[in-house]
Amino acid sequence: DNLLKLTERCSRYSLFYNRLKNIEENEGGLDKFSKSYKTFGVNQFVDGGIYCKEWAPGAEAVFLAGDFNGWNPFSHPYKKMEYGKWELFIPPGQDGYPPVPHGSKLKVVIRAQNGELLYRISPWARYVVRDEDKVNYDWVHWNPPQSYIHKHPSPKRLKSLRIYESHVGIASPEGKVASYKNFTYNVLPRIKDLGYNCVQLMAIMEHAYYASFGYQVTSFFAASSRYGTPDDLKEMIDVAHSMGITVLLDVVHSHASKNSEDGLNKFDGTDSCFFHSGHRGNHQLWDSRLFDYANWEVLRFLLSNLRMWIEDYRFDGFRFDGVTSMLYHHHGIGTGFSGDYNEYFGLHVDEDALCYLMLANHMIKFLHPECITIAEDVSGMPALCRPVAEGGGGFDYRLAMAIPDKWIQIIKELKDEDWNMGNIVHTLTNRRYEEKYIAYAESHDQALVGDKTLAFRLMDAEMYTNMSVLSPLTPVIDRGIQLHKMIRLITHALGGESYLNFMGNEFGHPEWLDFPRRGNNESYHYARRQFNLTEDHLLRYRFLNAFDRDMNKWEEKFGWLASPPAYVSEKHESNKVIAFERAGLIFIFNFHPYQSYVDYRVVIFKYEILLDSDAAEYGGHQRLDHSTEYFSEEYPHNYRPNSLMVSKMIFFFFHSTFS
Repeated sequence: DNLLKLTERCSRYSLFYNRLKNIEENEGGLDKFSKSYKTFGVNQFVDGGIYCKEWAPGAEAVFLAGDFNGWNPFSHPYKKMEYGKWELFIPPGQDGYPPVPHGSKLKVVIRAQNGELLYRISPWARYVVRDEDKVNYDWVHWNPPQSYIHKHPSPKRLKSLRIYESHVGIASPEGKVASYKNFTYNVLPRIKDLGYNCVQLMAIMEHAYYASFGYQVTSFFAASSRYGTPDDLKEMIDVAHSMGITVLLDVVHSHASKNSEDGLNKFDGTDSCFFHSGHRGNHQLWDSRLFDYANWEVLRFLLSNLRMWIEDYRFDGFRFDGVTSMLYHHHGIGTGFSGDYNEYFGLHVDEDALCYLMLANHMIKFLHPECITIAEDVSGMPALCRPVAEGGGGFDYRLAMAIPDKWIQIIKELKDEDWNMGNIVHTLTNRRYEEKYIAYAESHDQALVGDKTLAFRLMDAEMYTNMSVLSPLTPVIDRGIQLHKMIRLITHALGGESYLNFMGNEFGHPEWLDFPRRGNNESYHYARRQFNLTEDHLLRYRFLNAFDRDMNKWEEKFGWLASPPAYVSEKHESNKVIAFERAGLIFIFNFHPYQSYVDYRVVIFKYEILLDSDAAEYGGHQRLDHSTEYFSEEYPHNYRPNSLMVSKMIFFFFHSTFS
């Protein structure tokens, strides 16, 4: 059985190797192949001339129309080339002025096989906008006389990530679509102050439906215009780099919007083109189209898309969305994953999709070795985060998606006294050997309407009435604040090699996230983040915000995320205590709902308190003395030679040295 699995990994590498070899032999190398965004679509030559190129294998004829030619659909025909490609060259004007001005509107006109004329946006369009009185997006030629020039180098590759998962449009307390400029000048300083060293940007690739959260992409090469211009985004990334913040793009290559008027669907008038035809080309749950990863031109399109975001905008890497859907023909629908290796090898695996991911990671590492890639995979595909040379997927990290599900299950289903310490530790430490995981207690998924954040599950309606320091500290709010801090720190310290938080959740944002749609009368009330709550000293949100900031700053100093996995010295079921060692620190958590401990023995050499959830600045009860150092005795405990009696243990704290 193991030999069979090894054989399949070898066959996967063989498929990757042969595809790469074909690209090298037929396209002049992966470098040139993945730079096709400079030749496909509409691009301007140095002399002002315009070169246009499209892949439309099902088209009978192709034309370019727009403001530049009075929308004449036939005056500028493309020349048919091999393999379904079409090209057009428009010479510059007599004074060298480009024939297609910056800011003018364009459409590719496709004559379909049935003779119908289809007005389409180029799949390679760099900028699309929608007027308020229109339903569909328009393609606007983006070629300013002077593009934004990056001033700051990208940060050096980080040993570990503290990721602030963000959405530009909701990054304001105001009920509106916020801008790149707002994020640059109001949100980035906040991220820096909170101690995050990486921002992961959602919903950047253009998507016609705002409420899709950016996961129904219509224009893959266009930065969303609802937040501002491409140059505004470039400035935002540049300013982040000046702060030492790494910037990742949430890239959606797992599927595409079904839109045809302003999307990729039926671009050439056929059901296929970029996608599988028929049933295989449709995702039954997402109502979207599925790429044909075996198609040569689809590989060109997707690889070039990654290259463009890195080289034009200076993104430092990607979080690949929907990897589970890509990896399997069943797309993970109605399928549970137990960890049995038969679930990862066999005819149900989409080898072409896996090969594309291997090619993507190989290209990124070959051309930009400093870039980071993250896989969103719930299945646990083995070796997904091992190098391509080993037959792996080539990703740097995978999301530890079982962790937030575990916290939800515990809070939702169990009484406090029934929490299982061993089960918590198992979930936080159960990861594939030598594959890096990004731990998180919750992400955007839990913030969306229909679900609940941890803060909401813990405190629910009392968040609206009892978060003022002027009101009595009720048992619900007290429990919620303390557990919110404890859950986040134990996840941060024990759950992986990097950490992620969705914007606003660090301070227990009191409302769910819901984008304007028919069901809520197009309201923006819940499509915002109320950062102002942390600035009101009469509200308890500031305690959670301060704790999150200090937690990150201690990690920056001691580097536990980049350290070897923790040694768990205690998971005591009746005492509800978890203790572990990592990065020269000891972490002690008391999850008992009502029992504090005096003279509790733990494995330690010397300790001083560094971070205490019971401290006043974090909304605690100040029951610990921070002014004393304590030394251990040679008393074996939990397989360690030294230990001491902790004088008082209420919730948790962590300490500086151990033996």
